Amino acid sequence: MQATRRAVMLGLLAAGLAGCGGGFGIGPGAAPEPAMRAVPNPAWNAWVAGFRPRALGAGIDPGTFDRAFRSAGFLPDVIERDRNQTEFTRTTEDYLSIAASEERVSLGRAALARHAGVLSQIESRYGVEAEVVTAVWGVESRYGERRGDVPIVSALSTLAFEGRRGAFFESQLIAALKILQSGDTDPAHLTGSWAGAMGHTQFIPTSYLAYAVDFNGDGRRDIWSDDPTDALASAAAYLSRSGWRRGQPWGVEVQLPAGFNSGLAGRGTTRSPAAWTAMGVRDMDGRAVPDHGAASILIPMGLAGPAFMVFRNFTVITRYNNAENYVIGVGHLSDRLRGGPPIRGRFPPDARGMTKADRQELQRRLTSAGYDTGGTDGVVGSKTEAAISAYEAANGLPVTGQPSIPLLRRLGG
Repeated sequence: MQATRRAVMLGLLAAGLAGCGGGFGIGPGAAPEPAMRAVPNPAWNAWVAGFRPRALGAGIDPGTFDRAFRSAGFLPDVIERDRNQTEFTRTTEDYLSIAASEERVSLGRAALARHAGVLSQIESRYGVEAEVVTAVWGVESRYGERRGDVPIVSALSTLAFEGRRGAFFESQLIAALKILQSGDTDPAHLTGSWAGAMGHTQFIPTSYLAYAVDFNGDGRRDIWSDDPTDALASAAAYLSRSGWRRGQPWGVEVQLPAGFNSGLAGRGTTRSPAAWTAMGVRDMDGRAVPDHGAASILIPMGLAGPAFMVFRNFTVITRYNNAENYVIGVGHLSDRLRGGPPIRGRFPPDARGMTKADRQELQRRLTSAGYDTGGTDGVVGSKTEAAISAYEAANGLPVTGQPSIPLLRRLGG
C-alpha cells in the first residue's frame, strides 16, 4: 500500500499539484485545478471496450461498469499534466512557509474548534491526536477547500489508456469501480485530482479500499462530501494501522553541537535520545530531549539549517506520504495547531544568496511597482516569476524570471 500511495504522491509532487510538497492543498497561489473537458477519442473508446472484460474478471459487475463509463471520457489535460511533470525542488523552508503558514495555522485552529467533538471521538477510537489528523487534512486539501473536481473514472482510464504507468493506473481504476460497486458514492461524486487522489484527505482508490471507514454510521464511507467526518476518521485509521503511538511526538526541533558529524544525520542512523544527548544534542531550550524511543537526526537543509530529532511516528507518517518535507510539514503543522512555536532555527540563504526575508521584500517591492506576485510569503512560484519577467521586460533587462539580490536593490535600494 505504501508503494502505491507513494507512486501517486510523488507524481503529484512532481506535477506541481502539490506545488511545494505533499498535498493537493499545497501550492504556489494554492489555486484549484482548472476544469477539464472530455474530448472524443476513438482509441480511448477501444481501450475501454478491451478493459471491460478485465474489469468484469476482477469482480466488477456489468451494471457498475456501464454506469461508471456512461458519463466518462478521455481527458487530454490529464495526459498533458502527466507528461509535463517537472522535478520537485521545493526546499524545506519553502514547504513550511506554505504548509504551516500563519494563515494555514489559523484556519486549522478554527477547523479544530469547529469539529472538536468528532475529532475527539476519532482520537478516542484510533489513538491519533486531533491535531495530527487536522494537520493531514490541512496539508492534503487545505481543510477540505481543495478536494479536486476531476472525474476519477475519466482521469484514471485516461492514464491507464495512455500507458506510461498503465498497469498501476488500471489497478487504481478497478479499485475506483469497486468503490462505486460498494455504493459508497456514485460516478457524479467520485471526483478528485487528475492523478486519482480523492476527498478531504486525498486517498487513492486502493488506499480507500484498505483504510476508509464509515465513522458516522450512515452506511457509506464518504470522503467526498462537505462533511469531513469519514475522511478524517479514515486518515486516523490509516495512521493507526500503520503503527501510530499516541502521546509520542513525530519529532523535536533540536540544536546540534559545534562540529556535529553530518554523516550521522538521516533516517538510516538511529540512537537513543540519551546517546544523542551525550553527543551534545539539545532541544531548542538547551535541555535533553526526553526518551521517546529510537531517534534519528534530520538536517534537511544541511548543518546551516534547522535540525530535527525524529521518532517512530515520523516513520508512520511516511506511510501516508514518504516525502521528507511532507512529513516535517504535517508534523510541524500539528505542533503549531496545539500552540507550538514556528521553527526557531535559521534557514540558510538560497542558491542565489537570498534569505526568505530578501524574497519577501522583493515580492513587496514588485507588488508596490504594480506587478502581481500572488502574495509575499517568500516562496517564489509561477506568479512571482511572471512578475519578475514582466518587470525585466518593461525595464529593458534580460528576461530571466529569477529573483536576485541585484534585482532587489534595483527595485528600491
